[in-house]
Amino acid sequence: MPEILTTADDLRAALAAGHFPDGGPVRVLDVRWRLDRPDGRPEYRTGHIPGAQYVDLDRELAGHGAPTEGRHPLPDVAALQESARRWGVDDGDTVVVYDDLRNLSSARAWWLLRYAGVADVRLLDGALRAWTDAGFGVETGDAAEPTTGSVTLTYGALPVLPLEEVAAFADHALLLDARAGERYRGEAEPIDPRAGHVPGAVSAPTTENVADDGRFRAPGELRERFAALGAVPGAEVGVYCGSGVTAAHQAVALTLAGFRPRVFPGSWSQWSNHPALPVATGPEPR
Repeated sequence: MPEILTTADDLRAALAAGHFPDGGPVRVLDVRWRLDRPDGRPEYRTGHIPGAQYVDLDRELAGHGAPTEGRHPLPDVAALQESARRWGVDDGDTVVVYDDLRNLSSARAWWLLRYAGVADVRLLDGALRAWTDAGFGVETGDAAEPTTGSVTLTYGALPVLPLEEVAAFADHALLLDARAGERYRGEAEPIDPRAGHVPGAVSAPTTENVADDGRFRAPGELRERFAALGAVPGAEVGVYCGSGVTAAHQAVALTLAGFRPRVFPGSWSQWSNHPALPVATGPEPR
């Protein structure tokens, strides 16, 4: 299995050498995004890892369609390929992604690029904080524009869970809801049209995947966490969140724990926009 995480020390050494010892040329992507502040470019310009290209999650890592497709549907693969080439990505590169939010946003880039066939994509464990805590410098303004890349992307390298298969999946397998507990229970819904969860889904807030320093918990700890939720070895596991962003973070944690999760890209924002689909509320799956 390709490496999933990298440390600040290893990334700095790879940037100095031009590549990781076990990887190709390095391309670093800064994926700053928050639900309440989706444009992360001002923070990026305040300070980013030298050479990192800014990635606009809303415009480059998501498509734009009807509400019934969800808030962050997958972009057309041709559009994603155009963006990746603009970031300077070539076939065979090692792509490192990070944000300033415990990788809750940049995990979307990790999952989407892996799904599109980029074999070596790594998250900076601990996100930007890990870099600055290590005493490494940042660059301000915009990074120099890279030479246009030549990467070729094709969707299908990771398993997905389309809307029409979600209900049946929840009946026979483990479907995890990565949102905050109050949204799962239906006590609060700040953005989507209906409150609650997919019937049969189990609450598994994605924030519990990381320690206080923002680094992912050890694989053994993650296996214990998911086992307590019903993910026995060899189990089929699916995951969704609000709009398909933090579901990718859960997919990272599940992959570290030894699973091959199926992400429901449309997530709750798609499910809740289909009035005929049932909704469960409260702390229990059904």
